[in-house]
Amino acid sequence: QVQLVESGGGSVQAGGSLRLSCAASKYTYYTAWFRQAPGKEREGVATIYRGSGFKDYTDSVKGRFTISHDKAKKIVYLQMNSLKPEDTAMYFCAARLSFSTTWRAPSAYNYWGKGTQVTVSS
Repeated sequence: QVQLVESGGGSVQAGGSLRLSCAASKYTYYTAWFRQAPGKEREGVATIYRGSGFKDYTDSVKGRFTISHDKAKKIVYLQMNSLKPEDTAMYFCAARLSFSTTWRAPSAYNYWGKGTQVTVSS
């Protein structure tokens, strides 16, 4: 069993920045950040494969968000810059035990955190 705890959410104005953290109870090779706005489906935002260092992002955040990890602390970060009102959502950290080519699919993940709210005002 892996416990994931997110932190770092908050309220910012458009153009601002936030850094989300996902602390894991155990080392996980495949970790991702998802977000879900009210009335919308959960969306994969970014992923990192900690063995190979592979990273990928959904198109709407490329160039603005950066995913990274601290191996020693078992923490995965999501640095979010140039935030837009459309980034407003609950952000979740997720981890899975095996490789998958469809990292954006929530069903591919075994473990989820409870989420942290990000609100961006215009």
